[in-house]
Amino acid sequence: MAVQINPSILSADFARLADEAEAVKGADWLHVDVMDNHFVPNLTLGMPIVESLSRATDTPLDCHLMIEDPDRWAPQYVEAGAGSVTFHVEAAAAPVRLAREIRAKGARASMALKPATPIEPYEDLLPELDMLLIMTVEPGFGGQAFLDIMLPKIRRTRELISRHGLQMWLQVDGGVSAETIERCAEAGADVFVAGSAVYGTEDPAATVRALRARAKQVTAGAAWACGH
Repeated sequence: MAVQINPSILSADFARLADEAEAVKGADWLHVDVMDNHFVPNLTLGMPIVESLSRATDTPLDCHLMIEDPDRWAPQYVEAGAGSVTFHVEAAAAPVRLAREIRAKGARASMALKPATPIEPYEDLLPELDMLLIMTVEPGFGGQAFLDIMLPKIRRTRELISRHGLQMWLQVDGGVSAETIERCAEAGADVFVAGSAVYGTEDPAATVRALRARAKQVTAGAAWACGH
């Protein structure tokens, strides 16, 4: 299982987004947090920024839609240049249909769960997805402290993925740093979103490499990764 680090531009300098994308060259994806001030109490970036970023960087864009009515808007983010689009199951009216539409347009389809949303009711949806995102903070703001109580949920999710023999990614987002990434990796995550832990350092690209190395070391010996 390949470890991936996705720096979140929510913690970048919005006046210099092209430069900030270049500052994390070598990252696997660039994580773009889209918030509408309805589904979450914050307003951030939208489709025009995604379109501009897709032209300004070779790093693929991982768009996390924290918005109402993703059934309407998510496919348009694929057209704007996103290589992966994540919608929240709490906001989606028809998650299977939406995932299939995202895939049909050529992007990876991902579904996010807020901390209080259990994974078990959505077990039958897993084959329709390329990635699951377990939020390890309440969505809406960057710089929050990691919620350790999400670790059992990450483990249960990884167990479900393995039980069904799926090759899907398991992403974590919220409070991921050098202090928490190893716990997430041991629990079963293989894709890590990091915002302030990357952009708050003097050398963001070096930080990405260091985080990847930490997660790889743990994953290599993790029980869940044996046989993969």
